[in-house]
Amino acid sequence: MCRACGEVYLTAPRSAQTPETRDVETERIGISWPISDNYGWGIFGLNLTLQLLDRGAPLPLLLEPARIGYFAPGVREKLDPLFKEQEELADIIKTQGGGKQAHLKDILMLHALANQFLWEDMDNTVTGRKNVGFIFFEQSNFDAAALERARRFDRILVGSSWNLAVLKARGLDSVAFAMQGIDESLFHPRPRTGMFDERFAVFSGGKLEIRKAQDVVLAAFKEFHQKHPDTVLVTAWHNPWADTAKEISQSPYVEDAPGVDEQGQLRIAEWAEANGVPPSAFVDLGMIPHMALVQVLCECDVALFPNRCEGGTNLVAMEAMASGLPCILSANTGHLDLIADDNCYALRRQSPVPSTTNVTQDWGESALDEVIEALETAYRDRAGAARRGERGAAFMKQFTWERQTGVLMEAISDLL
Repeated sequence: MCRACGEVYLTAPRSAQTPETRDVETERIGISWPISDNYGWGIFGLNLTLQLLDRGAPLPLLLEPARIGYFAPGVREKLDPLFKEQEELADIIKTQGGGKQAHLKDILMLHALANQFLWEDMDNTVTGRKNVGFIFFEQSNFDAAALERARRFDRILVGSSWNLAVLKARGLDSVAFAMQGIDESLFHPRPRTGMFDERFAVFSGGKLEIRKAQDVVLAAFKEFHQKHPDTVLVTAWHNPWADTAKEISQSPYVEDAPGVDEQGQLRIAEWAEANGVPPSAFVDLGMIPHMALVQVLCECDVALFPNRCEGGTNLVAMEAMASGLPCILSANTGHLDLIADDNCYALRRQSPVPSTTNVTQDWGESALDEVIEALETAYRDRAGAARRGERGAAFMKQFTWERQTGVLMEAISDLL
């Protein structure tokens, strides 16, 4: 025990090692956030965990209980030893830690960071021999304290080339870019089943907040639908952190933010109707499981992402592209890593997003008329849209979780 620094030094359990690696002294990769099948960080953690298990060494170590509602065949069996190990480790930290910060001496720890390099429960963080911070930031107005927090880590990994350029410009040298991936066994072109009949279906996904620009989607679709009544807007907008949806009321395109029901869920369909989109032209998918999104994407005609900012590369947009769905993407921040060679409809007319606190530096406001024109183009030229979707799917084949895990491991190989 290091009394001066208030840490308890522990050795992680080794029960999850396979017979092939159990007798080998291998370092572990600690994952500090809950793995899950229904939100961005969780899906990233789940796929990273599975890829590390497939690689064999170093093995993953889970620090938080998983939040998985659906397991693909064979996945539960692969993860069960890690779940048991996580419970064992939690007991060790609780009983031996004595309220001190725990330090796992044989672990390289991956820490999930939020804007300004903050993280949950900062006073009780489990640290490792080496500590790597992973961040997908949208606010680039870092103060001195934020940059000092960043420098505490042995390396910072970022989810977009925009994030990388910002941190390099602020004088952080130990930074690397490791993009998210897609599960090509799930997200690939599939035949339609007629889920939305013969209607032209516009998909929009992402938790509802002003950064994701669902206000722009509603305003554009309202006008588009008035001209083309055979269209329908299909949405996966529910936000488990309903409070973060309130800021969308600042938009000039919508009346207020969605209300919240007795279960704490956003009243999205009512909000869309109040803003001029009739119920007959609106589909609210609710809190759709990740697996259920697979077929939905293949049933739509175009996906619309006029997002004002993406710290990463927008996982749902990546999955839509991988599914062969033609995508309309705002040409700003993290989306720029997805735009190449007519593989999407890029919204190039970006204007600054005003902010009194400068948190929206580098954000982009898409021009409403350009959004509507992109929808019109996809509607009028279905064959051309299909070809663009094919190019998007081909582009995404290079970003499988297997390959991107390799990129991540290469970025931290000197720390292992």
